[in-house]
Amino acid sequence: MPAAFVRTVSDVHGEAGRVWLAGLGDLVAELASRWQLEIGERFELSYNYVTAVTTSGGTPAVVKLGVPSDAELAGEAEALRLFGGEGAVRLLRHDADRGALLLERADPGVPCSSLVPHDDDAATVAVASVLWRLWRSAPPDCLLRPLEELAGTFDRYWRNAGRNTERDADAPLDERSVRRAETLFADLVAAGAERVVLHGDLHHDNVLSARREPWLAIDAKGLTGPRGYDAVALLYNPWGFMDATAAVGPIVDHRVDVLAGELDLDVAELRAWGYVKAMLTALWGLEDHGRPHPMPLRVAAHLASRLG
Repeated sequence: MPAAFVRTVSDVHGEAGRVWLAGLGDLVAELASRWQLEIGERFELSYNYVTAVTTSGGTPAVVKLGVPSDAELAGEAEALRLFGGEGAVRLLRHDADRGALLLERADPGVPCSSLVPHDDDAATVAVASVLWRLWRSAPPDCLLRPLEELAGTFDRYWRNAGRNTERDADAPLDERSVRRAETLFADLVAAGAERVVLHGDLHHDNVLSARREPWLAIDAKGLTGPRGYDAVALLYNPWGFMDATAAVGPIVDHRVDVLAGELDLDVAELRAWGYVKAMLTALWGLEDHGRPHPMPLRVAAHLASRLG
């Protein structure tokens, strides 16, 4: 396994992650036999093990494996079930006890990030078109987590504020910015009367080209809440491109304008959600890796100047 993948799983899941990594090879072999799969090349790994497979009927597919206790895996499976293949890859099989998903493979599977920066508007419109396909009213018996649960991120930050400062001494988070994001988050959630099924992390690299539809979403987190939360992850993505440019402000402002027009959302609301989501992403980086990635903080700082 790549060292970075092993480190990430261990950082995020602790001992449960290390135990899971030790048994990963046996788990892949077991699923290949039980689901009658031919294992192909694995994809680039981050938080989960993802590999190409071929079913016994010759259909290309993908197996995604994660630590079974990870709530995001269950959320992904439920979200894909609710999407029903509209705007997202289809869920073919799910084994919750083993943290295993068998997924439709998007073909040719070129990420939307390939359009950036030479056609950034086309990339933004592509992500917006997928969001329109995904959004639907959350059913009364929906098993997905409500967006309100993400408030726990702020609670954990304040509980560990002293330790966070020590761990992140070179790039401390501004506590006033965290408090502002926390307040804005509560206000935005409370103001969102309509509850829809949310992807939860729809950015350029989670939108792939396909034949069944022009673009299909992958890697859903699965939440329910206001639409605006789902529309802003692409403001600080793709990280490689955004890291390399000094002019993040004009890029972010233009993307907000395009998204507002494509999704019929208010510019001020999108800026507010963008600020909140960027700060949440920074806090998750602090939790998982001991320090936030600087890009979401750069975008949050710019959006803060636009909030008034």
